[in-house]
Amino acid sequence: MTDIVIYHNPDCGTSRNTLAMIRNAGIEPHVIEYLKTPPARALLIQLIERAGMSARALLREKGTPYADLGLGDTSLSDDALIDAMMAHPILINRPLVVTPLGVRLCRPSEAVLDILPERQRGTFAKEDGELVVDAAGDRVSPA
Repeated sequence: MTDIVIYHNPDCGTSRNTLAMIRNAGIEPHVIEYLKTPPARALLIQLIERAGMSARALLREKGTPYADLGLGDTSLSDDALIDAMMAHPILINRPLVVTPLGVRLCRPSEAVLDILPERQRGTFAKEDGELVVDAAGDRVSPA
C-alpha cells in the first residue's frame, strides 16, 4: 500500500479537489487537517526543503494575518517566516502532499498528478466542473 499524506483544509476547494484526485487513483491518504494539527517546526522545515521551495513560497496571504504581521517585508528570514507559520498555521499554504515520489504544494490541485505513484482510475472533474482527467485516466490538457 502506498503511503501518502495530505496536509488538508476541508474548507479549501483546491485542497478538496486534490484529496479527491488522490482517491481517484485508488489511494486513501493520511489526511492531516493542519489547522487542527499543525506540523511540528522540524517537520515543516523538512517539508519545505523536500518540496524544493522557500518558506516564503509556502506562505499564504489570502484570508490570513499576513499583512497585519508585516510578512511582505522581504528582509525577513526563513526562520522568522516559519515562526509566523507556527504561531498562525493558517499562513501555511495548502494542500501540501507527501508521496514516495516527492513533496508538492498542489496549487493548482492537478499538480498532485505529478507525484502520485498510481494512475487515475477514471474521469475526474474539479468542483467547478473543469475536466482534469478523462475516462481513460489520462490528464486533460488545459483549454
